[in-house]
Amino acid sequence: MGFVIAVDGPAASGKGTIAARLGAAFGLPVLDTGLLYRAVGAILLRRGGDPDDAAEAEAAARDLDFEALDDPVLRTRAMGEAASQVAVHPGVREILRAFQRAFAARAPGAVLDGRDIGTVISPGAAAKIYVTASPEARADRRWRQLSGQGEDISYADVLGDILRRDARDGDRETSPMRPAADAVLLDTTDLDIDHAFDAARRIVETARARWEQS
Repeated sequence: MGFVIAVDGPAASGKGTIAARLGAAFGLPVLDTGLLYRAVGAILLRRGGDPDDAAEAEAAARDLDFEALDDPVLRTRAMGEAASQVAVHPGVREILRAFQRAFAARAPGAVLDGRDIGTVISPGAAAKIYVTASPEARADRRWRQLSGQGEDISYADVLGDILRRDARDGDRETSPMRPAADAVLLDTTDLDIDHAFDAARRIVETARARWEQS
């Protein structure tokens, strides 16, 4: 396995932007694993299905085109909620797990961001970062993002979404969201994205030096 960077954390913590910047900085391909679950949710909703129905969600996951993850609709609030719902189904996670592990196994390495990268997908990753922030800070970021996309939504509703997703992602039976035992915690509550990325880059540089010596 090459040099793998696992970036985990809850919604709107900044992990997606940090992962993308780490990929550019270290010359590694990046996979936003949350988009896989959003895409499954999108397929299911287009079919008029129920994200809470395991069989329907698994059927949608089997039909996922892994090359079609650039649809702007996947970034909407509705798809974020659908992703959190389908992600609780063990069968959906099993279907998507093989693709994620294959991506992580690419040479010379990869950056993956999600909620169970360091614990389940790539527990042997050389660098593990768990990015977090207060629910209020994350809700403010997501509210600004959605408002900028033209969605008419209140901060209070976004905060409610964040709290529900945290509970759903943290309490699910299969691959719950939690830091790996050897992950470095990066709290971005009081950091802008440039300072958060700089902190993440230094974490990865330390891990890379240790990995190269092993």
